[in-house]
Amino acid sequence: MQDQENMHGKEVAEEMSAEELQANGAEKSADSAQPTLEEQLAIAVAKAAEMQDAFLRAKADAENIRRRAQEDISRAHKFAIESFAEAMVPVKDSLETALLIETPSVEALKEGVDMTLKQLASAFEKNKLLEINPKPGDKLDPMKHQAISMVPAEQAANTIVTVLQKGYMIADRLLRPALVTVAQ
Repeated sequence: MQDQENMHGKEVAEEMSAEELQANGAEKSADSAQPTLEEQLAIAVAKAAEMQDAFLRAKADAENIRRRAQEDISRAHKFAIESFAEAMVPVKDSLETALLIETPSVEALKEGVDMTLKQLASAFEKNKLLEINPKPGDKLDPMKHQAISMVPAEQAANTIVTVLQKGYMIADRLLRPALVTVAQ
């Protein structure tokens, strides 16, 4: 019975026309144009390795940026006061020079203190350390002034009567509020 089936298969194959054989061959060549599963797997593995490499590089770059930013912040904290310190050194020098004079006159001391105060004011200005010195009659600003007491006065309520101590700001940040008395 198998012999009969084999013979029948041969007959069918012989009966195939040349066109059918070409069409069958075209199908096989079309199949060969599409990658096999092994080729697809190899392509996917290569892409995965490429993506893994890109991920690791991006991760390393992010880590380097974070580390550099931390170093920059550390350096900024370390040297933030450097400019102010440079401006303060001449003030200290002037004070030390004044103390070296054995018999200073009152006028010489006053002149030396005045010059030293000007150096200090210049250092403050250079480093954006601003003085808060409100005038009597100014309205109380709780963001810049601290009222110590309320006193009876002939001016509008919540206005400054006297300044007990000047305040200071660094750029836009309050360092110390001005201590004031205000009208009731």
